[in-house]
Amino acid sequence: MDIPDLRENHREVWYLYQCLQDLHQSFPDHEQFNLDELQTYFWAKYPDASKDIYSGLFDQLGRTQIDEAVGQQILATIARRKALISLSETAYKASQGLATVEEVHSLLDSVEKAPVVAVEEDTFLTTNIENLVAETVAKPGIRWRLDCLNKSLGSIRPGDFGFVFARPETGKTTFIADTVANALAQVSGPVLWFNNEEQDSKVMLRVVQSYFGIKLDALMANVVRFNKLFNEQVGGRFRLVNSSRTDINKSNVERIIEAVRPSLIIYDQIDKIKGFKADRDDLLLGAIYQWARELAKQYAPTIAVCQADGTGEGQKWLTMANVANAKTSKQAEADFIIGIGKTHDQDAEYIRYINISKNKLMGDKDSEPALRHGRFEVLIQPEIARYKDVIAYS
Repeated sequence: MDIPDLRENHREVWYLYQCLQDLHQSFPDHEQFNLDELQTYFWAKYPDASKDIYSGLFDQLGRTQIDEAVGQQILATIARRKALISLSETAYKASQGLATVEEVHSLLDSVEKAPVVAVEEDTFLTTNIENLVAETVAKPGIRWRLDCLNKSLGSIRPGDFGFVFARPETGKTTFIADTVANALAQVSGPVLWFNNEEQDSKVMLRVVQSYFGIKLDALMANVVRFNKLFNEQVGGRFRLVNSSRTDINKSNVERIIEAVRPSLIIYDQIDKIKGFKADRDDLLLGAIYQWARELAKQYAPTIAVCQADGTGEGQKWLTMANVANAKTSKQAEADFIIGIGKTHDQDAEYIRYINISKNKLMGDKDSEPALRHGRFEVLIQPEIARYKDVIAYS
């Protein structure tokens, strides 16, 4: 039912509806208002309205207890708005010679004295340095299996967003499977993986292999045992989205994250997530990465996976310039960027070259400043879906 119909046939209800609209416009972050909040606003706005009519209406609608902070904000906003309206009207009259400058100054004083809408204390970040250090450095987040990354990046914590990139057939999925398997023993909530790359069942098996550090033939030889162990130890803490039944688009991703409330989010491949529009490919991708960064702030640390372009083929040390389909739009949104290089040298078939081309993370107590943008040779162990340090950093 629209407003004109209400006003014509149900005048009293229309005024209540109008007040509710005003409340939502004045307080866009407040998702809903109870009837006592509406009543507080109504009587402040229409003090001369019929008590018999509107008290009866509110009684029929029912009552809930008003939130004191919201009620105070409602009254403060109304008082300030009324003062500003009076000031505006008087200033206009003064410009026409129908009011004095003194009257304008008097009303300006009343605006300055009008109640100011309260702001909750948690709107601002704490200035307690001990708490800040405890949250950002002293308390470890999710650590890596590769110690070179612990020494360089340190933990990833809530709000952190970064991505891994490499050429095809380099070992990106193995790297993520290894990272996830290692994280499962560290998190209390689920690790949530959105897979846009390999077949879902293959990815699941890679994570199981990495978790136990076993070859596929050993897993197949004793499926019942490892199935029991994995589900006992991991349970519902690993959630791989079934991409054959669920479209990996913006709205579905948001819906699933909200429902699962993960401790770690994985996007492989993030560039393929649908539901975004832009005039150019790089701007489109920038919008995806900005969106993913905001979700990381709201829910959990996030690692994305994307491709390196042709300039990275056969190269050891991939830099931000080798990221595919991007100028600076992807790179600007990331807190950390990990490039994985690979050469065509047959003697280096299992050697991978990790370059930390961006690092804005806080690190841990054992992180080394000299390695913040380090370059590391590591070994890929594809048969057990793991990576291994070449040298010891401890």
